[in-house]
Amino acid sequence: MVGIGKFWRKIVTLLLVVVLCAGCANLPKTAYNPWKVISVDIDADTKLLDIAFAENQEHGFMVGSNATLLETKDAGETWEAIKLSLDSEKSRFNGVSFAGKEGWIVGEPALVLHSTDAGKSWLQIPLDEKLPGNPINIAALSGNTAEMATDVGAIYQTSDGGKNWKAQVQDAVGVVRNITRSPDGKYVAISAKGNFYSTWEPGTAAWVPRNRNSSRRLENMGFTSEGKLWMLARGGQIQFTDPEDDEKWLDPQKPEKGYSWALLDMAYRNSDDVWATGGSGSLLHSPDGGKTWEKDTEMEEVPANFFKVVFFSPEQGFAIGDRGGYLLKYQPAEVAKAA
Repeated sequence: MVGIGKFWRKIVTLLLVVVLCAGCANLPKTAYNPWKVISVDIDADTKLLDIAFAENQEHGFMVGSNATLLETKDAGETWEAIKLSLDSEKSRFNGVSFAGKEGWIVGEPALVLHSTDAGKSWLQIPLDEKLPGNPINIAALSGNTAEMATDVGAIYQTSDGGKNWKAQVQDAVGVVRNITRSPDGKYVAISAKGNFYSTWEPGTAAWVPRNRNSSRRLENMGFTSEGKLWMLARGGQIQFTDPEDDEKWLDPQKPEKGYSWALLDMAYRNSDDVWATGGSGSLLHSPDGGKTWEKDTEMEEVPANFFKVVFFSPEQGFAIGDRGGYLLKYQPAEVAKAA
């Protein structure tokens, strides 16, 4: 009887494996891989956190933990480390942004750097000791003007190169796991535990807290090419707001049924072409604005979790990995097919 029991347990186990594998195989593969792997010479424990380009598509900067500042002058093919004189080499650079030659870097503990010469020199700007939270997001808007957000949802704007900062909201929203700004100045922030999110629009006094619409923990949120919201939840779930009603959400999608890694970020290459990145080198692609999805399987061997993807133009984009110094550079179709 014991032998029969073991036999049936093995049969059940095999059936489960077959079912799971069938679920994993349901996502079609991309026709070609448009991404090129770039390896950056940094310490193994350093995390790359943000990327921005200055006055042209050749000259850019990337920031990360351990006061990491990297510069490229060849559109991201190679990167060179820049050492800055700071109080601590353990400073964490969370965000970088440029408007022409004017650049900003924010980080922690409570750090703002400003450049007016395309990153040739950086000036550290003192911040009020009573600043709520640490800066995690910065948007360079125009000459001497930038907008900064902290990890508790405080939002400040300067119009004099950082000498003075004016609060844009009356109260912070609480500790957030991430915060995203749209090109027209709207924000969405996810609570630290991922159990609710909040939105804010310019001209309003406070954040509006909103409940998530499923039991799945929120991983990240952002804005579509049309200014609507998208949502990534635990287990590879993707959701979009209703195009006709910002207060309603369309039914959730789970492109890969057997997916065990989190989707961590999403970005629009153009109004229809969308890329979602995730753990263990995962890259999902939608050519029709998120209606259908396919998978780029060639990047699965890259030992990194791609937690940030960004496009600066339809021809220029990057996905940043959180370990090993890896990033992916998007290549236009004709270049990728020839590679």
